[in-house]
Amino acid sequence: MSGVGSGDVGDSSGGDVGDSSGGDVGGRGVRTGFVTQTHTGEVTWQKAIEEGANLGFDFAELYLDGATERTKLDPAAVRSLADEQGIDLLVHLPFVDVEIGSPREGIREASREEQKACVETAEAMGAEKAVLHASSHATPPEWTREDVEPYLLSAIRELDTFGEEHGVEICVENLPGILFTVHDFDRIFAETDAAMTFDTGHARVDGMDAEDMESFLTAHGDRISHIHVNDARGPADEHVPTGSGTLDLATALAPVRDGWSGTVSVEVYSFDFDYLELSKRKLDEAIRENGSESNQSS
Repeated sequence: MSGVGSGDVGDSSGGDVGDSSGGDVGGRGVRTGFVTQTHTGEVTWQKAIEEGANLGFDFAELYLDGATERTKLDPAAVRSLADEQGIDLLVHLPFVDVEIGSPREGIREASREEQKACVETAEAMGAEKAVLHASSHATPPEWTREDVEPYLLSAIRELDTFGEEHGVEICVENLPGILFTVHDFDRIFAETDAAMTFDTGHARVDGMDAEDMESFLTAHGDRISHIHVNDARGPADEHVPTGSGTLDLATALAPVRDGWSGTVSVEVYSFDFDYLELSKRKLDEAIRENGSESNQSS
């Protein structure tokens, strides 16, 4: 499923991007949100949704893992609270203990079925996108890239089709130093129809600077549906508050200001929502026309 114009996927409460709470940057259908830390148990899904709405985010990206693994959630309750708060939902699919690319058929098939169950949970919650790590722990010397990559590509195609059938867009994330890095996505673009989640921190680990990110977003904006703004003080996967790292956000995200349509999450590893408030302001400044003053949240 292509990422083109995916800011209005489905019929979720904020699907009409022109009516979103400050995320419709310049009238071009860009919505902003944040990756929750609900999987840790330190922040409940209720608090994440309520605080996200209070801060004026358009959506919350819930982790379907750990403390908020799918069987621990009541999808109807999640959907009800999101509707009440006027905030949209995305999900991040589990990845730590699933093996969608395992060379072992039983493990591979069970992992794919688990991801499909998560997509069904996302659908029941009214979530419009699901971030997928297409990765495997099957590594050399036992298993080569040539062994594993075909299984991962097959899983992406299978889950993308399943997501489309259930109204949930699968967005494959570039990963730092392992399949699939940002430099491997030409194969995903060529051999699947799946959309991409572009993670700035992961791309930086794999050698991209802000200008490289700008070029990549420009070249592949039609396949990129979702962005993780993951700031860092260097080429590391740090998830510091947005703007407190050294990434030139205005340059990296320039294509977002130039007609791109999609969703952008700040990914900040903190349980203090003051840092998320600051991160939202810094993100808004970066994606405003001409770097002008940040959006006013409604």
